[in-house]
Amino acid sequence: MTDADALHAVVKAYDVRGLVDGQLTPAVVRALAAAFADEVGIAQPIVVGFDMRPSSPGLAEAAAEGIRTRGGDVLRIGLCSTDESYFASGSLAAPAIMFTASHNPAAYNGMKLARAGAQSMSLDTGLSAVRDRAATFLETGIPEAATRGTLVERDVLADYASHLRSLVDLSGIRPLRVVVDAANGMGGLTVPAVLGTEAGLAALPLEIVPMYFELDGTFPNHEANPLEPANLVDLQAAVVQHDADLGLAFDGDADRCFVVDEHGAAVSPSAISAIVALREVRRVQAAGETDVVVLHNLISSRVVPETIVAAGATPVRTRVGHSLIKAEMARTNAVFGGEHSAHYYFRDFYGADNGMLAAMHVLAQLGGSAETMSALAGRFSPYAASGEINSTVHDVPAAYARIVDAFGRDGELDELDGLCITAHDRSWWISVRPSNTEPLLRLNVEAEDVGTMERMRDAALAIIRV
Repeated sequence: MTDADALHAVVKAYDVRGLVDGQLTPAVVRALAAAFADEVGIAQPIVVGFDMRPSSPGLAEAAAEGIRTRGGDVLRIGLCSTDESYFASGSLAAPAIMFTASHNPAAYNGMKLARAGAQSMSLDTGLSAVRDRAATFLETGIPEAATRGTLVERDVLADYASHLRSLVDLSGIRPLRVVVDAANGMGGLTVPAVLGTEAGLAALPLEIVPMYFELDGTFPNHEANPLEPANLVDLQAAVVQHDADLGLAFDGDADRCFVVDEHGAAVSPSAISAIVALREVRRVQAAGETDVVVLHNLISSRVVPETIVAAGATPVRTRVGHSLIKAEMARTNAVFGGEHSAHYYFRDFYGADNGMLAAMHVLAQLGGSAETMSALAGRFSPYAASGEINSTVHDVPAAYARIVDAFGRDGELDELDGLCITAHDRSWWISVRPSNTEPLLRLNVEAEDVGTMERMRDAALAIIRV
C-alpha cells in the first residue's frame, strides 16, 4: 500500500485511525499534521499530546515535524489522556492533535484533531480538506515556510486536575472505597492526579484500589475497551473482593468511563447520563438559569429524557456520534450531553467529553448520601434493554423495509439516525442503525419489562437476519 492509499484508508468520519505498520506511517502523519496546520492557521501554537502506545511518541514527533515545517509552533504536552488534550486546547485556545486509537488493539493508532477551544473536526468541518491537502503534500512534498516553527514542552496534568476539582467538589463526601481499572491506559496517569495527590492536590476521602495502572500500550491484561463485558470481569471480581462501594473502568485514552456497582454489576451508561444530567440541571438552575438544555443520543434509555423533563429542563435528541454531539452542544448551549457509549459532554469543559468528570459526578452523588451504588443506579434503570446487537447485513434498505412491514403499524417511525420505531403505547422502542465502516446493522431494543424486550428483540433479529 502506498502512502497515498494509506491516507484515504485512515481518515475516518470523525478522526484518523489505522494500523501503524503500513497505514499510519510517519510520512502520512507528517503530511496530515502539516495540512492541519494550514487548515487551522499558525497564529497559536498547536498542542500535540499522545497516549501510552509504543508507536505514539514517534508519530507525535512526526506530527511536530510537519507542523514546524509549515511554520507552526508546537506545544508538546507529552503523555496525556484525550480529555487532557481537550483541556489544553480549551484553556489555551489552541488547536490540538491527540495521538491515540482509544480502545483499539495495540497494532492501531490514530489522531484526534481539534480546532482552538477543543472544537472537534470531522469530514464535514475541515477533516476532508486536511486529507486532500495531505494527499498533495505526499505527492509533491511539504513546502517549507520561510521561518521554521518552534517546539516547547509543557506538562498540563496539574492544571487539568485542578480544573476538574474546581468543577466537582469531592472534599466533603463520605469516605468511599473505589476500585479503578485503568486497563494499562492513560487512566493510570490521570486517576492518581485527579482523585489522588500525585498532582499536588489535597487528599480526598477516597480509597483508590488500583488495577492495571502501569502504562503499557500492548495491553497485557485485557483490551482497554470496557464496552465489551469480558473486559469488566476483573474489575467486577475486585469490587466484590475489596468490599468496595463501586468500580470505575476507563478505556485506553481515558475519555470514557464505565461504572460497576458494589455487587459487581455493570451500571448502564444511560443511568449515568441521567444521574449526571440531573446534577448539572439542578446546579445551573440554582445559579438562576431557566432555559436549560441537555442532549442525549437516540439509543439512550427513555429514562434520560424523562429525567431531564422532570427536572424542568429541555431534552434534545441527537444522532450517535462524537463530532455531531459536540456541534449540537455548541448550537444549543447544552449544559450536558450523554451518549449510551459512555461519552459524556460538559459545557463547562468546552463542550467536550470527559469520562473523569462524569466519574466525579457519580462519586459526588454517591458520597453525598447513604445510598448504595446499586440503589442509586436502580432509581435510574426502570426499563429493560437489549444492549447493542450487531448483525451482518449487506442490503440495509431491504432490512429496513422488512422491519417497517413487521412493526410499522404498531408504532411511530423516526429516521433521525437509521430507523427507530416507538410503540404507540410507549411500551417499547426498536432502533436499527448501519455501521459507517462495516456491513453491520446495529439493533437496540428497550421495553417496560424483560419479557417484552426479549420478545421484540428476538422478533427483530429474526427479521434482520433473514
